[in-house]
Parts: sequence; structure tokens; C-alpha cells
Amino acid sequence: MWIPPLKTESGSISAEEAVCQIKIVLVGTKPPVWRRVLVPANFTLAQLHDAVQATMGWEDCHLHQFFMGKSRFGVPDPNEAFMGGSLTLNEKNACLANALNKIGAKATYIYDFGDSWEHALTVEKIFSAEPGVAYPLCTDGKLAGPPEDCGGIPGFYHMQEALADPNHEDHEDMKDWIESFDPEAFSIDAVNQRLRKIFRPTRKSESARAARSD
Repeated sequence: MWIPPLKTESGSISAEEAVCQIKIVLVGTKPPVWRRVLVPANFTLAQLHDAVQATMGWEDCHLHQFFMGKSRFGVPDPNEAFMGGSLTLNEKNACLANALNKIGAKATYIYDFGDSWEHALTVEKIFSAEPGVAYPLCTDGKLAGPPEDCGGIPGFYHMQEALADPNHEDHEDMKDWIESFDPEAFSIDAVNQRLRKIFRPTRKSESARAARSD
């Protein structure tokens, strides 16, 4: 599959050397729960899915899809062909450099069709990988992400309200379920540890130089 060069603020670079800075915002959270992650431009959307899961603290136990314009990407269901409507495109065959290949490009990522966690993804920058840096890499973010199966945005805030108020009618039930939750908790180091467990470190600039020297 041919991957076109990506445009940066200073020129064009190959997808093998490019890194996309993506901001991920959990839609509906106030103040926003968000992360900033650096992702190799030659990643597939399947790999981007893994990066979003690790960065946001999800456990990857529900279905998901990406939406970009009129296209929908994810894990195709063979039964879709018999149901009519548009088909889910295979995220393993879609490269980030083709799907989100310019500054300002946007996508929507939906996780858990029951709770319907909607994430807004925006490409903020595209630049050359730095020597010796392993990607993907989380560089910033704020606030703790929701626990799994808490009931979407309304359930997330109901949970926080009940846990914070000993007199709330659901306080004891929530404590039995989750015990405690710190909405301010966020650790870049913890996120990057999760990323390193999922991804073999990729030092793109070094691998690209080696490929050119062969």
C-alpha cells in the first residue's frame, strides 16, 4: 500500500519518519478529560485504537468504531452485507497517514456502543520523529477517565456525585462498586507504561536511517 508524504509546517516528510500529534477529548466531559499523544504516521487505525485505549485508560472490552467524514472504520461484521447500509471498513487496512494526514484533520472514535463514549481526535501537528524517542508517547493530559460500564456521561457524573456525598442515596452502592474515584488523577508516566506494554518501542528515525543505508 502506497503511503503519500505528509505535509508539515516546514515541508513534506515520508510517513516512515513522520509523527502525528493528536489531541483526544472525551466529548461531554466538563471540564474536559483529554490526552495528547504522539503516534507514528504509518500506524494503522487498529494500532491507533490500541493507543487511544491505553491513553484514556480503557480496558478494550467493548466494540468500537472510527468515523471520518462518511466513512466508518472498525472490525467488519460479515453480517453487515445482508443488513443494507454502509459497511464498516477494516481498520487494519487504513493507515493514519492516509486517513488523518494533515494538520487539523479530525475523526470521531466511539467506544462501547452501550455507554457510547465519544472521543474527538484532532491532528495538532505533524513532525519528524526525534532520534531515540519511542512512540507512541503521551505528552500531556488532564483528569481521570471514567471507569468501564459506569453508564456513559450521565452515569459518570452521577457516580462522582454519589461518591462525594455520604448522604447521597446511592453513596454506599457506589462505594461497594468502585470504593473510591479521584477525578483529578492523571499520570503521564502511568499512561506511557501502559503504552509500552502494548507496543514494542518504535524509534522511527533510527529505523528509517537504517532502511536508507541498506
